[in-house]
Order: sequence, then C-alpha cells, then structure tokens
Amino acid sequence: MTDTSLLDTATTLDSLNLKTRDLASSANGFARAMTTAFSSSITGGKQFDDVLKSLALRISDLAVRLAFKPLEQKLASGIESLLSGLTGTAATPSVKAAAGAIKPFASGGVIGTPTYFPMLNGGVGLAGEAGPEAILPLARGPDGRLGVSGSGGGTTVHIQIATPDPDSFRRSETYITGQIARAVSRGQRGL
Repeated sequence: MTDTSLLDTATTLDSLNLKTRDLASSANGFARAMTTAFSSSITGGKQFDDVLKSLALRISDLAVRLAFKPLEQKLASGIESLLSGLTGTAATPSVKAAAGAIKPFASGGVIGTPTYFPMLNGGVGLAGEAGPEAILPLARGPDGRLGVSGSGGGTTVHIQIATPDPDSFRRSETYITGQIARAVSRGQRGL
C-alpha cells in the first residue's frame, strides 16, 4: 500500500468520523429540542398547541443550521486552501497527524484498541473491536504455500530449589509449580 493511499484512507476516515459526530450532534439537538419543549410546557403551563409551535420552530432552526453546515465547511476549506497556498503547506493538520501516526506492522504486532484499516477491495475493515488482536506477517513455506510461520519449540528449562524446610515446600509445591509454569510461559512468549 502506498503512502498516498494511506493518506487517502486517513482523509476518508477523518471525513467519516466528522459526519458521524455531526449526526450524533443533530440527534442530540433534536432530543434537546423535544425535551425542552415538553418540559417548558409542563412547568410553564403552556397550551399543547404552543408546545408544538415551539417544537416546530426549534426543529426548523436545527434544520437550517444543518443545511448551512456544508456551506460553512466549504468556506472554511476554501480559506484553508488559500492560506496553505500562501504558506506552502498543503495537508491539513489531521492528515499530517495521521501520516505521522502510521505504525508499520511488517514484522507483526498487536492492535489494542478498535482500529480502521483499508482492505484490498477498497472497503474499510475494523480490527480490535472485541479486544487485542495480533497481526502476523505471511510467508511462503518450502512447499510454496502462503501462511503464518512459526519457529522455536523444544525449550528445556531446569529449575533447582533448595530449602531448609522440606515440609513447608511440600505444602507450597502446587502454588510454586503454578508460578514457575506461568513464568516459563511468559518467557517463551517473550514478555
């Protein structure tokens, strides 16, 4: 994947996040308008017709603000383009930040939080939504098949315990054995 396609994906994701926030803001604005209209009618003793008129006015105000938001964004984008032409900086701060935050996973890695990524078919995938996920690089085996390679195994660990109180050790043997097994397991995983 090229740097340009990564920047395009970052820009698309920025746009998608912005639209999602706008939709959530609109839904919250509508809910506030409904709540305010009905609560003011209860506390103010207004007629139901007055409540509906007030609600209609608030909803129309919200609709007008939403209708002009794209124009506002285009104007802001135009001014930003004009200023970037004068200063020589072409990318927006969010795209620059996204480009600087790109982490290569050629050697593998772990995704700990939900993360969007581009897919070969042009779609967008989501990884880490249910918890940490591993990225494992694919390699061709001697037989030509593509897959995840594994290495290692056959590790021998010798543990010698010397204690002046063998009875105390026998009582703690199960606990100590579990601790040793966990330590060896962590060591094999490289943690």
